[in-house]
Amino acid sequence: MRRDIFQAIADPTRRAIISLIALQAMTPNAIAENFKISRQAVSKHLKVLSECEMLSQNQQGREIYYGLEINKMKEIDDWLKEFRDIWETRFNQLDDLLLTLKK
Repeated sequence: MRRDIFQAIADPTRRAIISLIALQAMTPNAIAENFKISRQAVSKHLKVLSECEMLSQNQQGREIYYGLEINKMKEIDDWLKEFRDIWETRFNQLDDLLLTLKK
């Protein structure tokens, strides 16, 4: 089942996992050590992130290392760009208004 990219970032634990693996690839056990939840709960979050295609998996011996798929993060950035542009325009208009009022 393919999930939407925004399901990956909807949960605070998954956002924290994304932040961790953005720095370096990690094993599920190494990821779980950073949370006060069970290893099984971390595995469920990793499954959702995998279904959203946010993770890359690299097998090294018996260990699987999860890394972040940066291109998927770009999808989020592209979606947010529209809103950034709207707010930048509004702030520029506010700046112009405040300069006019100041004069």
